[in-house]
Amino acid sequence: MLTPDSSYEEKFSALNQRMRWEVADELRAANLDHVNRLHPVVEPRDTFYTRYGKRALDIGLSGGALLASSPVIGALCLVTLKDLGRPILFTQERPGRLGKKFRMVKLRTMRNAYDDQGKPLLGELRVTKMGRLIRRASLDELLNFWNIFKGDMSLIGPRPLVPEYVERFSDRHRQRMAVKPGLECPTPRPPKGPMSYDDQFENDCWYVENVSLKTDAWLMFRVLQTALDRRQNKARGSSSRGSFMGYDREGRVITTAALPAWALDKVLIRNGLMTAPAPHAQQGA
Repeated sequence: MLTPDSSYEEKFSALNQRMRWEVADELRAANLDHVNRLHPVVEPRDTFYTRYGKRALDIGLSGGALLASSPVIGALCLVTLKDLGRPILFTQERPGRLGKKFRMVKLRTMRNAYDDQGKPLLGELRVTKMGRLIRRASLDELLNFWNIFKGDMSLIGPRPLVPEYVERFSDRHRQRMAVKPGLECPTPRPPKGPMSYDDQFENDCWYVENVSLKTDAWLMFRVLQTALDRRQNKARGSSSRGSFMGYDREGRVITTAALPAWALDKVLIRNGLMTAPAPHAQQGA
């Protein structure tokens, strides 16, 4: 039985997937309405390019990319089959434009591995050596060109995140789904360090308000620039940010790397995994 004085690592490891969602629910109930009043409104750009030109560009470039990369995709399928066996492909439901869900297709890079409690191991522990190399070069995402050709995604746009994040977004950050998700949405200038969720979401909102042919052309150049940057590629191959869980009272993103004690303890006590604190202990949001 855990106690209020147990370490964060001990408390977090006691959570199963359902209880993690409960922690996110606590954060949403306590902070989201307040954060929505703090965050400024996003005004999506609506032009001929956003309505028609961007889609025409996506069809032409993604179709050419599928043809050009088909030998590489075939070779990677064989490598994945040898490395991980079947299935070769990884599909996952993701929210698209306006939250409409679609099936995103990628090459598998992770093995199925679970801890003693039957919970999947963290991503960095399941990625194979070959899978890590493939991810660093973004080769696992070549099949996303099929999603782009179909119209689920775009070449440039906010990265499609998991469906569970949608209800946790503030009204401002929900507007990142005002455009189709993309392969990448790089910052206009190289970042000085690893991108946090705060950085990513704000950059996505900037893109929604500034999308244009000129912006997309520049960001495509930035994608190529990033692909040739070893430092950024190394950061891409890791999964150290944790999962997006919600916001604190100042509107900053909270992840599983540092959940607030009050929310974590509340869920553990409710599920009978931790003793209640002394009556004089105070809870804060």
